[in-house]
Amino acid sequence: MDQQNQTIEPLLQRQQEEEDGTSVQGVGGEADTHGHRRGSSNSNKLTFLPLVFLIYFEVAGGAYGAELAVKAAGPLFTLLGFLVFPFAWGVPESLVTAELSAALPGNGGFVRWADLAFGPLAGSLLGTWKYLSCVINIAAYPALVADYLGRVIPAVAAGTGGRTRTGTVVGITLFLSFVNYTGLSIVGWGAVVLGLVSLAPFVLMTGIAVPKMRPRRWTVQVEGSKDWSLFFNTLFWNLNYWDSASTMAGEVERPERTFPRALAVAVVLIAASYLLPLMAATGATDAPPDTWANGYLADAAGIIGGPWLKYWIEAGAVLSSVGMFEAQLSSGAFQLLGMAELGLLPAVFASRATLSGTPWVAIAASTAVTLAVSFLSFDDVVATANFLYSLGTLLEFAAFLWLRATRADLKRPYRVPLPLPALAAMCAVPSAFLAYVCVVAGWRVFALAGVLTALGVGLYGAMRLCRSRKWLRFKTGVVAAAEDHQGDAVVSAGDRV
Repeated sequence: MDQQNQTIEPLLQRQQEEEDGTSVQGVGGEADTHGHRRGSSNSNKLTFLPLVFLIYFEVAGGAYGAELAVKAAGPLFTLLGFLVFPFAWGVPESLVTAELSAALPGNGGFVRWADLAFGPLAGSLLGTWKYLSCVINIAAYPALVADYLGRVIPAVAAGTGGRTRTGTVVGITLFLSFVNYTGLSIVGWGAVVLGLVSLAPFVLMTGIAVPKMRPRRWTVQVEGSKDWSLFFNTLFWNLNYWDSASTMAGEVERPERTFPRALAVAVVLIAASYLLPLMAATGATDAPPDTWANGYLADAAGIIGGPWLKYWIEAGAVLSSVGMFEAQLSSGAFQLLGMAELGLLPAVFASRATLSGTPWVAIAASTAVTLAVSFLSFDDVVATANFLYSLGTLLEFAAFLWLRATRADLKRPYRVPLPLPALAAMCAVPSAFLAYVCVVAGWRVFALAGVLTALGVGLYGAMRLCRSRKWLRFKTGVVAAAEDHQGDAVVSAGDRV
């Protein structure tokens, strides 16, 4: 180990001299004497509660959007789905995230896992799939906020297509991106406040509904055949992205302890945030399943508690959209920062703001991509986002199992207490569902995903070319190599990209 440190430290010193604004020292994170990176300063570190609510907004943000499951399959199957799916799907992905975030606690998350398991091409491709899926999701939230504003200001309403709506969507996107720039700690504690305020009306609705609930209402059937495709897509859309917070692992205080605890609490919180409001709304109202469209939970709240509760839940939908935008933009920006630290993207993406420590170039780039996506047709784009996310998560599970099988020397402060065959079985259930999502995708989704994947491979090749010709400046990847490839020979800059 001492010999390895003697090899690493001169390279670190040379990297520090070569990289002015993006060195391993400074606000963006210091390197200790062994080449291991630290994230932002302790005052800006994410602690347990903010991390719980960032995960909450990465995955769910409340029961908004779950109504279509009732319309597709009826109340009973919806309640069973939101009872079982968070654990059958969320627990395996949470355990994978907890173990690998504790073992490799740098920014970039799943990109680092695939990079260590299968090499930089796999890391770059996984990063491309997940990042595109992330920004497509982010683009929906300013438009949703504008939809709610359109109820008060008709010129902003969906379908108007005028300059007022366009300006509103752009203005909301830029304002929320600036909030993200002010600091991850601010975003984290803001998520706590937004989460509590947006969850409160559902808690009240559930309490008021208890004496009005009739279990027979939960067994009402849909007219005609059940739409299982819509049902499973709704579950999937509402309960994915458990791994997104891993991209900020370098910003978490004591990640080896904080991540497993936060993920465990988030699983229970998210399951309850769907299950209890749906039990209340389906058990205390007589609306047939075919009337359950997006936004019906607010109508049910009005029936159960009165107009004031309906308005609160509608306001909560706006707050939830803001929370999801902030959490997912942070995740995407720190993913780009992590990829830059690994040498997969130019070093400029690792630049941090002097005061807040946020990756301002990555935030600006993500904001630009989000604005571009905001004005595309979302039908096939959203389906493609699900497809790319599924591919990325399958690669993520493969990296987890491969590292368990081949890297017994990797220090794991938190370790899923199962042998390798049991881990493979644990990953098989969500993997089967992910494979189903990929198989049932239409030909246009296959084509668009193929084009985007080819662009991802092309991006990796372009970065190699820019590196070899010295057209752009890259981090050497030595720090990441020292941290991730424990016990291995140091990976040179030329070998990494």
